Amino acid sequence: MTLKALFLNCTLKKSPAVSNTQALIDLVAGLMEPMGVECETVRLVDYNIAYGTESDMGDGDEWPEIYAKIKDADILIPSMPVWMGVRSSLCQLMCERLDGSYRDLDPRTGQYPLYGKVVGVIVTGNEDGAHDCCATTLYNFTHYGCTVPPNADCYWVGDAGPGPSYIEAGQGHLYTNRTARFLASGTVWMANMIKANGPIGTNLIELTAEAQKVSTDTAPAG
Repeated sequence: MTLKALFLNCTLKKSPAVSNTQALIDLVAGLMEPMGVECETVRLVDYNIAYGTESDMGDGDEWPEIYAKIKDADILIPSMPVWMGVRSSLCQLMCERLDGSYRDLDPRTGQYPLYGKVVGVIVTGNEDGAHDCCATTLYNFTHYGCTVPPNADCYWVGDAGPGPSYIEAGQGHLYTNRTARFLASGTVWMANMIKANGPIGTNLIELTAEAQKVSTDTAPAG
């Protein structure tokens, strides 16, 4: 039973520029592959991704190609550098575009396309912001339907102030090497469990109908 992992590299550097985020992706992917996982990386900055919240904004928008890969994967690993203490603008754009998945529902259950997928996060950068990047991104992906296993993040941010990046100084770092293994093991285990036991049984249509019976406002369910 082969699993597919999709790493979504939100670096701001276009190919073939060296990406520290890609270096940490390569570490985690290298740990997953011996577990029987087929790994692929998409470097978002190399695509023409339109601004918006629909799954296809038209007029040369290349997001649909990425979205198809997301829907086909079992494990999703959004991976990003820290800029100005927060996740990169490309990661924010990706999450905004995934808002379109709310309108791509299973007609029987009302589930979104990312239901049953497992998510983890990779972060690189200098100084600070890793916890904020991980917390916000994992939270976003749970709302799209993803499952978060324990220890689902791996990051390297170095010492305070400007300094060497992950490739220069982080590859021998115990904490990062340990959490890379936690991330790989946990996401693969959870994805195997979900795949072996079938889709998550939550019926959002039925639960929404129940909620409407006891609610007094008329706000649309979403």
